[in-house]
Amino acid sequence: MPSTDTTETARERILDTAESLFAQRGFDGVTVRQITSAARCNLAAVNYHFGNKKSLYLEVFRSRWVPRAKRLQAHFRANLADQASMRPDAAAVARSLAHTFLAGPMTDEERQRHHQLMSREMGRPTEAFQMVAEDVIRPFFKELAELLRPALPKTVDQEGLSLNLLSILALVLYFNFAREAVTRITGRKYDKAFKDRLVDHIVTFVRNGLGCERMQGEEVT
Repeated sequence: MPSTDTTETARERILDTAESLFAQRGFDGVTVRQITSAARCNLAAVNYHFGNKKSLYLEVFRSRWVPRAKRLQAHFRANLADQASMRPDAAAVARSLAHTFLAGPMTDEERQRHHQLMSREMGRPTEAFQMVAEDVIRPFFKELAELLRPALPKTVDQEGLSLNLLSILALVLYFNFAREAVTRITGRKYDKAFKDRLVDHIVTFVRNGLGCERMQGEEVT
């Protein structure tokens, strides 16, 4: 049996390679042989470390996608705490979300893999989607809803709250993941100045969309 260091190195190399290939081609578009060949491992290594291809796929989400998502959530909370010394308002929530996804902790490579993996799961859900929905997406959505609730009129019911929050998330995620399209349309590259411009735009759009005449800490333009 190889040494512990060698074994762990091989395991991490398989995960990195599998994540990249699954993101590019999807679960059905990749074979175990292609993964082990690209990772410079033998076929037995996948069985040894993960059992089978499906278990490897789930482990990619468990040990790669989920930690990145939680890193984003931690960045959101820290950014929100920096903005709001008291109860955060909707503007602060929107600004923190936009900043987290547009200028947050993920590298461009991580952002691309993160998006590609989830896009494929959204189109054709597997057990991986169920896992991240229960462990990551739903708890964070609930947290965001509790932050946004006080900013909305009491006449807005739970479904309206959810739709408002989904609209905010959709706006943030579009500007984050459709960077190539946005660049081609606007002629702007995603440098710091343009990211700051987009964060301000998202906050203004959210404020107007929610019908708020004024949000604490934001000037009405």
